[in-house]
Amino acid sequence: MSKEEVEIKKESKKDKKEKKERKKEKKEKKQKKAVDEDSDNENESSGDSDDEEIAIDLNAGVPLSKKQKRLLKKGKLNLEKLAKKNPPPKPILTEEEQIKKDAQEPKKSEYGVWIGNLSFDTTKEDITRFIMGKTNAYDADSNDGLVKIEQSDFIRINIPKKENKIKGFAYVDLPSAKHVDTVISLSESHLNGRNLLIKNANSFEGRPQKDTNPLSKNPPSRILFVGNLSFDTTQDLLREHFRHCGDIVKIRMATFEDTGKCKGFAFIDFRDESGPTTALKSKLAKSLINRPLRLEYGEDRSKLTPKKFARNRDNFEPSEQDSISQPPPQVSTTRERTKPQATPFKRKYDKPENNSNKRQKSSIALATAQRASVAIVPSSGKKTTFD
Repeated sequence: MSKEEVEIKKESKKDKKEKKERKKEKKEKKQKKAVDEDSDNENESSGDSDDEEIAIDLNAGVPLSKKQKRLLKKGKLNLEKLAKKNPPPKPILTEEEQIKKDAQEPKKSEYGVWIGNLSFDTTKEDITRFIMGKTNAYDADSNDGLVKIEQSDFIRINIPKKENKIKGFAYVDLPSAKHVDTVISLSESHLNGRNLLIKNANSFEGRPQKDTNPLSKNPPSRILFVGNLSFDTTQDLLREHFRHCGDIVKIRMATFEDTGKCKGFAFIDFRDESGPTTALKSKLAKSLINRPLRLEYGEDRSKLTPKKFARNRDNFEPSEQDSISQPPPQVSTTRERTKPQATPFKRKYDKPENNSNKRQKSSIALATAQRASVAIVPSSGKKTTFD
């Protein structure tokens, strides 16, 4: 190759390198421009979000779901019932509006009465009319201390309701204790076909008392029932778990016959009743092997008397008349050995009743049926032959 050709090749290689470098520079410039544009868009969007505010209507109801919209198109959805089930939230009041509302609403008085056994169609007007009519004849100067009640004396009348029906009782707030005594004197009066029961609203007499033993449904005993046990529970685990409660006499754990594992419950016998009581009160004893335990007092069968002894106890106690009437036992001078006579066991058979209408059993009928003879019977008759 000549020198000219070599120089031409070198120049062509240089041109190719320059072209590659130019292409790289162009790509880098394009990438820089794209990054700058993205950053500018983000800044603009953040600036817009700071300026713009989203308006939310707090008084608006719950929007309908797709299923509810389909039912509404078919005419199977009642919007009134739906609005009652999902009422819109109450508007948030300012401090001034809240003060005005509190001033308008009557406050609860210290003196009040509870009126029970109301009919379900009783209204506030019925209660005010009833009390005012009954106390219209009372005077303030009477010796009984009863006062005439007017419309202005009713501070508040509250009739609790459930599903647009009253619950059968009401609270009436009055201005003084004399008014309370006056309304209480109207108890057992007649209103809308009911005899009213009226008493002081602050008196809670007649309510059912709370359980004296809330630890367990069963009465206290020295036996503790443990339920909801894991299948991997053993007697050693139970003994170690309830050792701090008291002296354990015996552990009776229900197990499967084939595997010998726990069935899920056990009975622990303690020395006295303090053991199960401390176990029921202790927080440490309420879980074992990551399972919450069900603890209750067990039934102590040692305190129970058998039914046969309890039934025959009164029958065998001799009365005074029997002890007086019975003669003293006679003591024999000679020794006589008498063997107890054994009464033979007789099996009782049900005798068939002589009743013609009663059908006999099939087994008895077969057993008593007449049997045919098994012997060979000689033939009797004429033999006919054909030619």
